[in-house]
Amino acid sequence: MSTRKTKKVKTVEEKKAEVLIKLRGYKLIKRKDFKDAVGFLVEIPDEKQNALIWCIPGENTTIGVQYVNKLRKAMKELEVERGIIVTSGRYTQAARENARKKGIELLPKTFPAFDIFEHVLVPKHEILSPKEREELLAKYRVKPYQLPKIRASDPAVKAIGAKPGDIVRIIRESPTAGTHIVYRYVIEG
Repeated sequence: MSTRKTKKVKTVEEKKAEVLIKLRGYKLIKRKDFKDAVGFLVEIPDEKQNALIWCIPGENTTIGVQYVNKLRKAMKELEVERGIIVTSGRYTQAARENARKKGIELLPKTFPAFDIFEHVLVPKHEILSPKEREELLAKYRVKPYQLPKIRASDPAVKAIGAKPGDIVRIIRESPTAGTHIVYRYVIEG
């Protein structure tokens, strides 16, 4: 009689959450199973606050207002102000509006389950700190909106958690040109 340990297989949503935690520099506090979701309680070091990442499995799942409300209830129980929903399903328009009002981020189903920055063609992206932002704008004597733009829906921008109004530094390495740095202003979309 053999006693093999069965290893729990991670869902695609859990893998996406782990990539999100790694790319944004969050610190995992604990993992918790809920009735119809898996939650990851994380610490956001830069903002000195915690967030709850809520993974809802199922490709054919439609995320409505009830899921947003369940997450908000779990956030209150854990005394957390920020929430993120990760799913391979789709969001209803009402869920999108409700999440925006309650400060909950909805990751698109196109969010990758792997680290996109490990690919040779994807350069490093960083969000500028407020101090770096002011220095950059003063150095070039420009307003943020005068910089080249990048959409908030860009996969690299989503991965690092940049929001409209942020400025992103993109660092490209080239064997012939060395290091090339560009800046982009994040816009809606």
